[in-house]
Amino acid sequence: MNDAALFKNLYRYDGSTEGLLSAVSHILRHEEDPESIELRQQEGTLFSEGVFIATDPVRADELIERFSKRFPYNARDLLYCIYAEREGMETPLLHYIHLVARHGAGVRAYLTHPDVHAVQSLAKKVGREVHRFKGLLRFSMLEDGSYLAQMEPDFNIIQPVSRFFTRRLGDQNWFIYDVKRSLVSRWDRSALEFGTLESFHTPEFSAEEHEVRALWKTFFRHVSIPDRKNERLQKSNMPMKYWKYLIEKS
Repeated sequence: MNDAALFKNLYRYDGSTEGLLSAVSHILRHEEDPESIELRQQEGTLFSEGVFIATDPVRADELIERFSKRFPYNARDLLYCIYAEREGMETPLLHYIHLVARHGAGVRAYLTHPDVHAVQSLAKKVGREVHRFKGLLRFSMLEDGSYLAQMEPDFNIIQPVSRFFTRRLGDQNWFIYDVKRSLVSRWDRSALEFGTLESFHTPEFSAEEHEVRALWKTFFRHVSIPDRKNERLQKSNMPMKYWKYLIEKS
């Protein structure tokens, strides 16, 4: 294959989620054989090879909305892979979406297909971390009565975790802060918002929070049975990298 043919089958986008979905939407609409196409993030040069697709938020929203309605579990796979922010996953995602559009939701079982296997494997890793943080995230009451939870996940999962807690703690005002990425979510009992923080200083906890923390640590010590202590099992179910923000481990 010569360079002209190679670059004809290469598309690029700006690196954003909306840019990725815009490029996928464009390719699905204009290419006869999307599985022959390669999709990459735009390089930091004016003369990158391939066709650059500009971000179109409307097209991006239409794609994810349509995909979510028809194939909810496949759409979750797609979003989890996007949250993973894994370099080189753009092409497998493009091919996966095309396969699902052609053959239906059952594509999830085509694990011998390399692109399906890549998407499913990564989505499962992200899904496991989302599940862990649903149980491990600790909220602390601040002086103003709102709650704050901090986390440092491997993947960018603040969106699915936050949406879970709008149901779990829907009657409270709270913030979730991703320390590693400087991302924050805010819930005010009616609307969920996402943003970034240039700097962050842990606010003062309420007096009630200090009392609850002391009681929780005391309870945790007393219910612990030394003869049944199994650190290996504990670390397997709750890896040490998550202990930093656990009250009982602080």
